[in-house]
Amino acid sequence: MKQAIVARADLGMGKGKLAAQVAHASLSAVEDTDSRSKTQWKGGGQKKVVLQVDTEKKLFQLADNAERDGIPNAVVRDAGHTQLDPGTVTCIAVGPDTDENIDRITGHLSLY
Repeated sequence: MKQAIVARADLGMGKGKLAAQVAHASLSAVEDTDSRSKTQWKGGGQKKVVLQVDTEKKLFQLADNAERDGIPNAVVRDAGHTQLDPGTVTCIAVGPDTDENIDRITGHLSLY
């Protein structure tokens, strides 16, 4: 079991901003995960990987693919209090789910 968080590299977010957005995405997706999968993921160490894309469009393609496969996911839009304009789409979390399911959606992406 693992979770992939995919962030937009094209936004130039600072390290702290990136960390906050990744955390928002992770927690939001876990909240929408069934209790059996959540328990299994937590028991296995809450494995995560942070990946990157360079456009908003690519994030939404990932979200569509995850939805189509029934994989929990969460898209994050920034509130606009600091570095970004309100509503800027910053990242998506995919999973937690099986490694195979996550890799089918995000396995082609590079590490952040």
